[in-house]
Amino acid sequence: MNIKITLKYLGYLLAIEGAFMFPAMMIALFCGERTALTGFAVTAVILLAIGVPLSFLKEENPTLYAKDGFFIVALSWIVVSLFGAMPFTISGAIPSYVDAFFETVSGFTTTGASILTEIESLPKAILYWRSFTHWLGGMGVLVFILAIIPKSAGSGVSLHILRAESPGPVVGKLVPKMRSTARILYAIYIVLTLLELFFLLIGGMPLFDAVTVSFGTAGTGGFAITNNSIAAYDSYYLQGVITVFMLLFSVNFNIYYLLLSREFRAAYKDTELRVFLGIVCVSVLAIAVNIWHTGQALCETFFGALHHSAFQVATIVSTTGFATTDFNQWPAFSKMILLLLMFIGASAGSTGGGMKVSRVIILAKSILSEIKKLIHPNSIKLVRVSGKVVSPDVVHSVNGYFAVYIALIALSTLCLSIDNFNFETTFSAVVACFNNIGPGFDMVGAAGNYSAFSNFGKLVLCADMLLGRLEIFPILLLFSPSLWRRTK
Repeated sequence: MNIKITLKYLGYLLAIEGAFMFPAMMIALFCGERTALTGFAVTAVILLAIGVPLSFLKEENPTLYAKDGFFIVALSWIVVSLFGAMPFTISGAIPSYVDAFFETVSGFTTTGASILTEIESLPKAILYWRSFTHWLGGMGVLVFILAIIPKSAGSGVSLHILRAESPGPVVGKLVPKMRSTARILYAIYIVLTLLELFFLLIGGMPLFDAVTVSFGTAGTGGFAITNNSIAAYDSYYLQGVITVFMLLFSVNFNIYYLLLSREFRAAYKDTELRVFLGIVCVSVLAIAVNIWHTGQALCETFFGALHHSAFQVATIVSTTGFATTDFNQWPAFSKMILLLLMFIGASAGSTGGGMKVSRVIILAKSILSEIKKLIHPNSIKLVRVSGKVVSPDVVHSVNGYFAVYIALIALSTLCLSIDNFNFETTFSAVVACFNNIGPGFDMVGAAGNYSAFSNFGKLVLCADMLLGRLEIFPILLLFSPSLWRRTK
């Protein structure tokens, strides 16, 4: 392991996290929130005092290997969450540090699971920071560093870090330089965020609300600043705008680059995009028909049922976690569709979580390929996606990922069962956290929260959120002895 480059990147990260607390400090100062101001000021000073000296370290060996990239990413997400929780505790907004850590991990991993039972009474600076963690974590905290620092430390560092932090079975470059790729991704991310902010403002949403909702939507996180989430904005226009942008942020950002490059044919032929949109359309219609005339006032008309179905499908498949209604009260058929969408998740290369549509496609096609081989043993069956052959290595890695994914969900459910809640609550909590969704069913549904879990249970769910956001292997590699050996 290359210790100096690792410390250098941690230094960049901590310094930037400290700098990002200044807007929250300004909000606290403007609103006269003394405790919040103290919490952010103390944390920012600590972060800058540690981060700035580390960022100026001179590396003796400029070479960075793949395992170093995974290590930097995994350690960075844990460290940024540990420090990011400090303002909550110091300000007294969340007195328990375990609870504050849970809330912060949920923020940075864009999960949106919360232990808070009362949100609207919190200081505005705290609410801002809570939502901003979604925005920063959505595209990736280290992708941001790659986009802004003048030169990456170490040979190949950009590619290794981008591969470790970006979601999906395959991570490629949009342009030859990885730093330029990171900049393009963040430019698209910022433009989409500003567009949503604009449409929310013209719909009459207050500025502070619009900013925090845009942060939550862009990062597909789901933290709201009201106790009843997006249901507080009783406007089909505002809820419709949020629905559209949740889906836009669920699409692979490479598609937007293809559109900007006028490669419309390539974008249209993208198999993942077409499957994703197909899943969304079928799910929306199926749930709308199922919840129509179920007794809920919001679903008395078919348009109302279609609207709320579209919102909940978008919020689950994008793994955002906003809510306009309590889907715990929906029929079992609709809830089962939502549960399946929790596993599938968004597209690879988006800010959404879940297994990713691309992996589901590769898994399905590899299963069909194996069935065909049983019928024709001597034939060679290749897995193709978007007209391109998927390499056997990628197919193997997707199969391996799925096996570990299922095993970890089973293990987490077993560990969480120690808290002795019913199976629906326990299992859906693990699935919702592992797939970075937020709300599950029963006690952790759209109208519930995670406050009832023990400290042990909350830490298990924190691990699930990190495993899900970093797609398992960077976190698991922390427990590999070979990772900790110093690079010669």
